[in-house]
Amino acid sequence: MRGKSQMFVIVFMLFTLPAIRATTLARLSLDQLASAADGVARVRCAGVESRWENGAIWTITTFDVIEPMKGNLASQVVVRLPGGKVGHLTAAVDGAPRFSSGEEAVIFLERARTGGYSVAGWVEGTFRITVDVRTQRETVTQDSSGFAVFDAATRTFRTEGIRRMHLELFRARVAAAIARAQEKTR
Repeated sequence: MRGKSQMFVIVFMLFTLPAIRATTLARLSLDQLASAADGVARVRCAGVESRWENGAIWTITTFDVIEPMKGNLASQVVVRLPGGKVGHLTAAVDGAPRFSSGEEAVIFLERARTGGYSVAGWVEGTFRITVDVRTQRETVTQDSSGFAVFDAATRTFRTEGIRRMHLELFRARVAAAIARAQEKTR
């Protein structure tokens, strides 16, 4: 009997382990994000819809562009990311940002092969805007600041990133990163 249960566990693992996937993100600097991005903008989420596409759940988010920082962006952009909820089924993809209507963020956009955009670096390229209750100033927090990200230089996973940085300072750092990225392509 013991041999049969051990065999069952082995067979079970052989069939289920290939289906188990993990998301590992590498730390990206603002310079790397600015280089990779086709567009950067302060946006407001106008709507979110999840749907089935080719056997997988995808979330389509429409954003109003409030302040373009890089690229020739339309007044609205559509971002497509894996995962979401359709009916009673939820597909969660670690590292893929999720947005709510009315929420504001600065996002680094890259053109998707299927049309529209994706977020460059997913949580790495997503910076949520909030108002500091104490100072009433707008601040940004990078989604990856609460996510363990692989640091290739130290070969370790670290939870770090931009947290509660004043929007004016962040805007200046992004502008400088975009300028450096454009200088490299000349």
